Amino acid sequence: MKDDNLAISNKRLTRPSRAVCETDKHRRIIVVGGGAAGLLAAGQAAEAGARTFLFEKMKRCGRKLSLTGKGRCNITNIAEMNDFIAHFGKTGSFLRQAFFQFFNTDLMVHLEGLGLDLVTERGGRVFPAGGKASDVLDVLLTWVKRSGVEIRYSMAVDELVIRSGKITGVVAGGETFFCDAVILTTGGASYPATGSTGDGYRLAESAGHGLTLIRPALAPLEIAGDFCAAMDGLSLRNVKVALLINGKKRRQAFGEMAFTSFGVTGPVILSISGDAVDALMAGHKVGLTIDLKPALDEKKLDGRLLRDIAARGKEEVQSMLRGLLPREMVPVCLELTGIPAEHPVNALSAKARRRLRVWLKDFRFEVTGHRPFSEAIITAGGVETREVDPRTMESRRTKGLFFAGELLDIHADTGGYNLQAAFSTGWLAGRSAALGA
Repeated sequence: MKDDNLAISNKRLTRPSRAVCETDKHRRIIVVGGGAAGLLAAGQAAEAGARTFLFEKMKRCGRKLSLTGKGRCNITNIAEMNDFIAHFGKTGSFLRQAFFQFFNTDLMVHLEGLGLDLVTERGGRVFPAGGKASDVLDVLLTWVKRSGVEIRYSMAVDELVIRSGKITGVVAGGETFFCDAVILTTGGASYPATGSTGDGYRLAESAGHGLTLIRPALAPLEIAGDFCAAMDGLSLRNVKVALLINGKKRRQAFGEMAFTSFGVTGPVILSISGDAVDALMAGHKVGLTIDLKPALDEKKLDGRLLRDIAARGKEEVQSMLRGLLPREMVPVCLELTGIPAEHPVNALSAKARRRLRVWLKDFRFEVTGHRPFSEAIITAGGVETREVDPRTMESRRTKGLFFAGELLDIHADTGGYNLQAAFSTGWLAGRSAALGA
């Protein structure tokens, strides 16, 4: 059954009935998209007194949220605000107002108040104690429904209705729905199977907004040659990876990475992948270098090699290397350093030892591409932040139109930063829309 206070036929679009105006005194808000930002926006708008409708084009909300953090959901990070904002690069300052109003501690208190236990792990990353992203989604959906939000599933918004520079409604499923404000929280273009297919970009452009180039971010990288395939499935911990652009180091990260059949992935790779994608798109030569022994400088590493040579002189070099490297890396090391596998350790020349030492500290390879949106965790680019009021998340171009989450041109490293941005901008947009900011 259609809600007569919400659904109005196209013929009556420009003149809502007096009955509607007189019987519904609350502001009517439509939130488009039921992900992390959309759920916070809808719940907050309803709690602030607005009659709130959440339109979700899929058959259920939060499909992408259920996948985050490999199904564990890295909700936020306990970093201080300045450090937190620094992870967003040049667009981070846009988030300061939203973070001042609803930040990591506020989110944690909110979720714990809904009955969700949280744990903080290495690197300040916060997860649900049960280790399941579905727990986060469940408590948010319960809260949203209890707050009075009316969720409409399988409801894709096709068009924004704008009159005299102001939002008056949306068109969805062939019907026109009047409202006082619309909050777009449709997500980006990554993981399209979850419903993030870039719909919001089209809607934003129809309202006069410019877009920063859309591209994959936090995406695995493709590597030249076949040696990554030879190490497919191998994970490395406590390594330092640096991004090379035209041969110069531009950025580095420390932590975990993994080899795949096409190249490399893992937290440190994903963290620097955004810069790698941008450099590739600009036509630059892109590479990576891995320091496999970051705890040892070259002098200490040479001492380690000399001790191993003295202790294992009668063995073959491939045997000695198994004490330094994972088994899968030994053939790659030997091939790239030009040292025969069966070469006696005690016959290793100073030049060969130097080649080995340099390789362990500077294992280089060429980046040829990146994986598509379907494998990227988030989307870089989006609605230009200069066209959105950071104090309210309202459009500077269309009155009554608000934005939140990944649809905006904001993105950060892994570690809980991106989800916090979605929650914070969603919270602020919901409150601002409900109060008529």
